[in-house]
Formats: sequence, C-alpha cells, structure tokens
Amino acid sequence: MTQPFRLRRTALRAALLGALAAFGATASAAEPPDANALLASTDAIRFPQDSFQVDIDIESRQSDSETADQRRYRVLSKGREDTVVLTLEPASERGQILLMKHRDLWVFLPSVSQPVRLSLAQRLTGQVANGDLARANFTGDYTAKYLREESIDGKPAHVLELTAVDDGVTYARVEYWIDVATQRPRKAAFYAVSGRLLKTCEYTDYREMAGAVRPTRLVMTDGLKSGDVSVLTYSAMNPRPLPDKLFTKDYLKKLN
Repeated sequence: MTQPFRLRRTALRAALLGALAAFGATASAAEPPDANALLASTDAIRFPQDSFQVDIDIESRQSDSETADQRRYRVLSKGREDTVVLTLEPASERGQILLMKHRDLWVFLPSVSQPVRLSLAQRLTGQVANGDLARANFTGDYTAKYLREESIDGKPAHVLELTAVDDGVTYARVEYWIDVATQRPRKAAFYAVSGRLLKTCEYTDYREMAGAVRPTRLVMTDGLKSGDVSVLTYSAMNPRPLPDKLFTKDYLKKLN
C-alpha cells in the first residue's frame, strides 16, 4: 500500500508544479507593455525626433461667438529641448517669437527690447497652451504608468497615466489613449494640479509627413465648456538642419 500512496503523492506534486508553471506563463503573457517605451514610440509617431520645421494653423471657436479666431505659426524644433515658434498670422502679431530652451520659455515682441519670461502652461490662443507648440513631446517631461486597455470606436487602446516629473511642465497629469495595433495616439485628457480636467485632445487625420504617417489634425476641447474648441492643422512638416545659434536669445533679438 505504501508504494501506490507514494506514486499518488508524486503525481500530485507533479500536477501542482505543472499548474504553477502554467499560471506563471499565463501571468507573464498578460503583463502590460512598458509604459515609458510605449510613450517614446508614440512621440516618434507624432514628430520627428531630430531637427524639423512644421507650420500649424489654429482655428479657435467659442460657444458664445459666431466668429472664429484664425492663427498660423511656424515651429522650428531640435530634439526635445530647443524650439522656436514664429507667429505668421495675424499680421498684427507677426514678429512675435517664442523661444524654448529646456523648460525655460521666453517671448520676443517687436515693440519690447527684452524678452519676457512665460510659463509653458500659459494660454497661447484658444485651448492651446504655450507648451502645446513649444514642447510637444511627452517623453522626459512625464513618467508613464500603464492603467488599462479599453475600446475607442471599436478598436482596443492602451491607456497610460502620465505624471509630470516637476511643476515646470505644461500639465500636472495626462491620460493618454494609444491604439494597440499601430501605437498611434488617439486621445489625451489634460489635468491641472487640483485634478480639474482642463481639456481633451483627439489626434486625427493621419497622413504621410516627414517620412512617417503622423496625425495632422488635433481637436482640443475645453474641459468645462464643450463648445470652446481649437483645431490645430499641421502642414509642410520637413526635416531641416537647424544651427544651435538659432535657439539663443541674442540671435532672436537680431530678428526683431
């Protein structure tokens, strides 16, 4: 009787070990993707990671107004740290220049001899903050955490929570939806330090630009007034070598 008992005990142990191994394999397969790597991948889809130039048209509408505000900017960007934003339209504001160095931002005005320090979170026009144009990459400014997977318009999307690395970035917290199949950004929700929803953004109209398929239309909607909307349209995005001297206060003073 002893031998069959030992055989049964050995078989039970083997079955338990097999079940644990299967559970471990299943748990490993279900592990979420690396959130920060996923964030970097979507940044590379949105913009070239080297030097480039892009024109951005912004149309802003308010729920209590029948007229739209039209503006055009040219953005010159080098990596994540250096950006110049030139105001092209309206003609009355032509010559205004934003300079971002790291997380420091200045505005140069034709009528003022010295640049004025600004906040990335300060509103530029409509629903668009300075940082939306001057510092559009999320990598480096936020720590990403994987929250869940959910469906948007019938397609699965990763949902990340982005937490600001310090109080110098544009938003305190961002929820970010990324298409599972393509890793393209679909939607973002931007929050203040208080937790209040500031606005949402939809990334649409993907087209070939600067060697990749990128979103060319962003729809930003106010978090409290749904009728207040800014639509950003990207065009003429091209890689372009940009000298370091362009991203200096002394050089931009000469332009004005």
